[in-house]
Amino acid sequence: MEILKAVVNFVLNLGGPVFVPLIMFIIALVVGLSFKKSLLVAITLGVAFSGMNLVVNYMQEIIAPAGKAMSKSLGVTLNVIDAGWTGVAAITWSYKVAFLFFPLLLAINFVMLTFNWTKTLNVDMWNVWNKIFTYVIVYYFTNNMFLGFIVAAFQIIFELKIGDVWQRHIEDLTGMEGVTVPHFITFFAVILNPLNKLLDYIPLFNKPFDSEAIQKKIGIFGENKVMGFIIGILLGFGAGYGLSKSLMLAVEAATAMTLFPMISKLFMEALNPIADAMGNFMKKHFKDRKVYIGLDWPILAGRSEFWVTVIVLVPVELLLAIVLPNNNILPFAGIINLSFAVAALLLTGANLLRMIVLGIISTPIFLYGGTYFAPMITKLARQTGSFKVPAGQQLSWSTFEGPDFRLFFGQAFAGKWWAIIAAILWTGLFVWLYKDQRRIALPSKRYATLVPVSSPSAVATKATANYQDVALNALDGKHIGGTKKKNDNYRNVDLNAVDGMDFSQKRR
Repeated sequence: MEILKAVVNFVLNLGGPVFVPLIMFIIALVVGLSFKKSLLVAITLGVAFSGMNLVVNYMQEIIAPAGKAMSKSLGVTLNVIDAGWTGVAAITWSYKVAFLFFPLLLAINFVMLTFNWTKTLNVDMWNVWNKIFTYVIVYYFTNNMFLGFIVAAFQIIFELKIGDVWQRHIEDLTGMEGVTVPHFITFFAVILNPLNKLLDYIPLFNKPFDSEAIQKKIGIFGENKVMGFIIGILLGFGAGYGLSKSLMLAVEAATAMTLFPMISKLFMEALNPIADAMGNFMKKHFKDRKVYIGLDWPILAGRSEFWVTVIVLVPVELLLAIVLPNNNILPFAGIINLSFAVAALLLTGANLLRMIVLGIISTPIFLYGGTYFAPMITKLARQTGSFKVPAGQQLSWSTFEGPDFRLFFGQAFAGKWWAIIAAILWTGLFVWLYKDQRRIALPSKRYATLVPVSSPSAVATKATANYQDVALNALDGKHIGGTKKKNDNYRNVDLNAVDGMDFSQKRR
């Protein structure tokens, strides 16, 4: 047991930017890349993770003080201190059984891969802390260690399955093949999915609204650096900064927004060779069976829609923290709501308008989650000695990750009837999300519309036809021309399979 604990501590001391590239180096060698190429992609991946972590931390460091200044100018004081995800993770890692979750994750992943129950190989070992934290919550509710491990095991299974679903969306959004994000942070899509479906009935939300579409509509104002500058200066004024300090915040935000996509290209440079080699390896040895490499969420951080959303939500979080009854937490360290934005980006296909609206609607869930779990986190912090919590105050996380899953399943295993119903309902919503995201159109095609044909000449003129704008799944099941025969079954045709093909006759 002591040897296992020493191994786990060694891994933790390496850190994600070292450990994950090391694992990828081994995988690259196994699937047939040369030593030179394997070493190069591993180092490039380490640089990408380190660079992305630097810029993410930089963004948090410039936004959090502005949020604090904004709340101070409003004269707001609440008794729950926001430690953010880093504070909660530090508390969790100090828990006495933390090292046991590494073999639990590896064992479940190995079994599911062996029986072809998943295509995801999760190498994101740093985020084992999420499973540990779930265990701690269940143990807090039930006072039963075994039940804590059971719920953590459920979480691991759900993560691997949702990693299978997100892969094709991630490839479409980032251009990275063969990788996915089997992260607990994406579970919030289970709650967002029904809300997102309601937006389908509003025409405005069915139009392209990603960064590329915005840039086409508003020109220079849609560029990353310009959007960052505008949002930064507005946030500075909202925080009560003077012109000089607001301009500095604007330039800093523009800097981060410029660097994110640049660093994202390093992920592509590192991961694409491994994905190609993995594909050839599986084709040769396992009859074309696919395996996706599960990585941490920062591989998605190059999308500007992600950062525009979290910055826009800062004043929303502060305002709701003030006006919501019985909320006791004021956002500070967790004011950048990663717990929402990653799930929203994948679910909406980077539709900025949908992301912002869903963020406004769902922000109270995180604030109340942070308030609800504050006594538990405070008790854990005092038990482990990780944080000194002043008398009369509590410690929590304003953008509490997965409050729905942890509350429902934790209290369900504690025997609360309402939680048992909620956990069953949550599982049903997860299955719905899983099936829906497997068949829904990819983000690049989801919000495209059919080009109207106004005259016969328009049909004949090739220049007027934009085949890339046609969402062919919208025609699935429709009867087009001729007389429908009794045995025709149009619903068995996957029309996306013929997307972009030219069926016109050759000219004689």
